[in-house]
Amino acid sequence: MTRLSILKAALSEFAEKGFEAASIRSIAERTGLQHPLITYHYPTKDALWRATAEYAFEQIREKWDKSAPELSDAAPIDHLRAEYRAVFYYTAAFPEFHRFMRQEAMYDNPRLRWVAETVLTPLIDRLLPQIRAAQRDGDLPAIEPIVFHYMMISLTAMLAGFGPEMRVTSRVRPEVPTIVDSYWDHVENMVFGRRANSSGPRNRKRAQKLGTFRK
Repeated sequence: MTRLSILKAALSEFAEKGFEAASIRSIAERTGLQHPLITYHYPTKDALWRATAEYAFEQIREKWDKSAPELSDAAPIDHLRAEYRAVFYYTAAFPEFHRFMRQEAMYDNPRLRWVAETVLTPLIDRLLPQIRAAQRDGDLPAIEPIVFHYMMISLTAMLAGFGPEMRVTSRVRPEVPTIVDSYWDHVENMVFGRRANSSGPRNRKRAQKLGTFRK
């Protein structure tokens, strides 16, 4: 529990301030733990940042792996629909995750290169073959697969990225479940339309399975 508390506090600290301005002392204050206890587990700020990144992405991988048996006979487009849905609901529940990543993606630096090689590449390598397969099936347009992927990542991060602005401009609270669900329903209809889960008993079975990805 101590490590988990540290990682959650670190995610908030790095998301809010960025790597350079964040401090282990501030993270200690967020957790109520003593500074030496954090440095015992994570001797440097860089080590803590990397552990935080691995922790965040592990939540998504666990969601994907848990649902994999249920989607074993599903079409590639159904896999993609479910996997991007998992990313969205995690990002909606923990908007700090998106802000954490944006802090490092604004410019090239060793942490961005590390997270790209260690965490992002394995996830992308899992998704791109499914995107290509869905394109061969005629279920997705013939857009460059990596461009499609980042388009979907942008859509998953919309509420997290624009949430604070939305509260000011319209008093809409993007964390409200009805807002979260209706937004993603529209994204799925816009991107996937009726090409996934459209007809037949096999597709109806897929639709029931995909329902488990909702919060």
